[in-house]
Amino acid sequence: MFHTLKKYASLYKAMFKASFIADLEYRANFFTRILTDVFWYAAQILTFEVLYQHTEKIGDWDVHQMRVFLGLLFVIDAFYMIIIHENLENITEKVRKGDLDLLLAKPVNSQFMLTLQKANTAIFGNLILGSSWLIYSLSQLPDFNYFRLLWLILLVPCSLAVVYSMRFMFSATAVIFTRSENLQFLWWQVYRLGMRPDSMYNPYIKYVILTLIPVGVIVSIPARALLNPPDLNYLLWPVVLVPILIYGTHRFWNFALKFYSSASS
Repeated sequence: MFHTLKKYASLYKAMFKASFIADLEYRANFFTRILTDVFWYAAQILTFEVLYQHTEKIGDWDVHQMRVFLGLLFVIDAFYMIIIHENLENITEKVRKGDLDLLLAKPVNSQFMLTLQKANTAIFGNLILGSSWLIYSLSQLPDFNYFRLLWLILLVPCSLAVVYSMRFMFSATAVIFTRSENLQFLWWQVYRLGMRPDSMYNPYIKYVILTLIPVGVIVSIPARALLNPPDLNYLLWPVVLVPILIYGTHRFWNFALKFYSSASS
């Protein structure tokens, strides 16, 4: 078990290093990606700043709490973009062009290779910006208990595992259907539900996005861990959910491969 984990850790380290060296060849990409996402960050912040000009609370959160939520959204999204996004975004192309054949032939887990082969290190600048906004937002809260940040050590990896699992299942449909752009579009509509606090939704939708389609777990639960007294019902749910989802991706991947026709056949 330990030997296997060490093997995969070394493999990911090598792939991450190769990705970083490749990204350095296009240094302007670092700055253009940061600039592009600065506009996205600004759009998210301004949307809520304008809304709070007309109301004191949205759901049960005031403007200072909403800023913390957005800070966590930026940080979690940056980690997702660095580690996962580019790999899952390109699954359809790998299937169509036959690149998946090469990954399936390697003596390592194909799901691991497919989802972690390339790291987008150009997003590190965005991670710094998102972290800066989160720190600023927390500094504006009266009497914030900074020990609550320790919850993020547990909850941020859980959030990444949740978004990875759901995104992977949508992306892996390309193995079954070859082209699944419409399903990828559906994923982004679902993901947007998690980019807003769960307190905005009525109880029925809130239940759905926290359990059946758990995009609400991604940011809302870590934000609540920072903003509210600990509620174990909320905080332990991601810990229970993650193994179920990861196992589900493994089973779905093996199921999808039964429909795969090699591009070379």
